[in-house]
Amino acid sequence: MASSKTILATLGLLLPAAAAGMVAIAAHRAPLAPPSPKALRIKAVPRLAPPPRTAQAPAPTTPPAASPSPYVVRRILDVPGVMKIGDTYWDEAGVPPGAIVITVDLDAQVLSIFRGGYEIGTAAILYGGDDKPTPLGIFPVTQKDADHVSNLYDAPMPYMMRLTNDGISIHGSEMEAGLMTHGCVGVPVDFARRLFRATRLGDKVIVTNGERLAIGRPITAA
Repeated sequence: MASSKTILATLGLLLPAAAAGMVAIAAHRAPLAPPSPKALRIKAVPRLAPPPRTAQAPAPTTPPAASPSPYVVRRILDVPGVMKIGDTYWDEAGVPPGAIVITVDLDAQVLSIFRGGYEIGTAAILYGGDDKPTPLGIFPVTQKDADHVSNLYDAPMPYMMRLTNDGISIHGSEMEAGLMTHGCVGVPVDFARRLFRATRLGDKVIVTNGERLAIGRPITAA
């Protein structure tokens, strides 16, 4: 995110979640032991002339699939000043159709939605406290419910977009400095409505703790 979107230090009541890393695990296979040699007695037989070989056309080869183009940041909204809890901006004028990617930076306390690499909306967020931290990682949107009510806390979660099976989601929320969630990402209800309408099932949400994006840089996790 642009530094102009960094939340005022006075909002430091929201505790950042711990950073997380990713570990790649390679599969290893032990080599198979060679079979034990066996002495064989072979009766001599007259050799036969080999049959004539028939020329065969070479097997067709399939060219490797081209790598998909990286999802590159093409525009960041020009937000005046710094953002504070409750602030939102939305501008999709002239932005062509494209893939949707949502980024959440817990350190900056900001959510952004990109379409085809163009940032079309951004908002200051609430997120989970130390006892219920918001998880880091890449999550597809698996469920959408405009009128969802939490069955754990009996609380309304308007325009809910589920990220994990244990209930972590993005949803509309009351916005006030010092408030925290039970791990969800809370945004103003009007912004949540726009986010809900712009997003489809399967769209990716990338949650980080301090990653900054810049124009021309690829979102490699997308």
